[in-house]
Amino acid sequence: MTRFIERVWYGKNLWWLLFLPLTFVYMSVVLFRKGYYRLIRGDKAVSDVPVIVVGNVTVGGTGKTPLVMALVGYLESIGYRPGVISRGYGGNASVYPHVVEPEDSPAVSGDEPLLIRRRAGVPVVVDPNRTAALGCLLDKFHCNVVISDDGLQHLKLPRDMEIVVIDGARGLGNRWCLPSGPMRESAERLKNVDFVIANGKAGLPVDYEMTLKPTRLVAVNGDEVQATELFAGRTVHAVAGIGNPERFFSTLEALGMKVVRHAFPDHHVYQADDLVFEDGFPVVMTEKDAVKCGAFKVKELWYLEVEGGLSKAFFGQVGQRLQEISSSR
Repeated sequence: MTRFIERVWYGKNLWWLLFLPLTFVYMSVVLFRKGYYRLIRGDKAVSDVPVIVVGNVTVGGTGKTPLVMALVGYLESIGYRPGVISRGYGGNASVYPHVVEPEDSPAVSGDEPLLIRRRAGVPVVVDPNRTAALGCLLDKFHCNVVISDDGLQHLKLPRDMEIVVIDGARGLGNRWCLPSGPMRESAERLKNVDFVIANGKAGLPVDYEMTLKPTRLVAVNGDEVQATELFAGRTVHAVAGIGNPERFFSTLEALGMKVVRHAFPDHHVYQADDLVFEDGFPVVMTEKDAVKCGAFKVKELWYLEVEGGLSKAFFGQVGQRLQEISSSR
């Protein structure tokens, strides 16, 4: 079913016409919600500290989390105290808002928030109501800038800066809104955000391009670290439960690995048996997947650590914009 939908959205065909009536209903609801919040809220809601929303206009993974972590690192380097809020997709905490701790289970906090908490080391709060997550973060921590991992369409959430991430390879698909296409809202929305970032080479106009730079391979259930060069020429089972697994598989091939592909749905809940193969070849997965597999007793289980690479010009503009926001308050 997933492959059929991807063919409809990203291939050259007319299957999308079947879903057009539902698309018009969806677009009407989107427009109504925007008008409703504009009416009841009036002027844009403002937070006590600047809020940067990193989101997308299409469904599926585009590479927001590496960008969030890159922003965290940059903001810390220039003296800010950033915190992160998220919906916590894939998690089910007993109480919300939930402050993510490094020892959390991804079943509680969600895989992406847990990854950010462990890698970036900054406060992370999850709540399906991102406005409540924002309030909790500011109450409990001394953050002076907040990054929302996703939330572009969460209209209640105050924001001072919007950054949209687009999958450079897939682009905007057929540019139709759900369910005829992958768009959460019209492509016109891109004209009203601060930055449009492409993850990889883009086939449409963007402000900046981000590259995911592989750094090393890390044992999922241990402390061992290997250089990626040591896996060049080896056959590996590549496992990915992300929005666009082919991007991950291609990355491994570019590193010289012979890849046996195993694509799972985004936010897949793994069982140890998913990762056991009779041939004994190493298993390499994404770091987002790895946070859910640390307890598995599987030999030769690795994740590829990556960093989001962006130009100094982008970070410079973000810093300048934050100064302007702060001085206007």
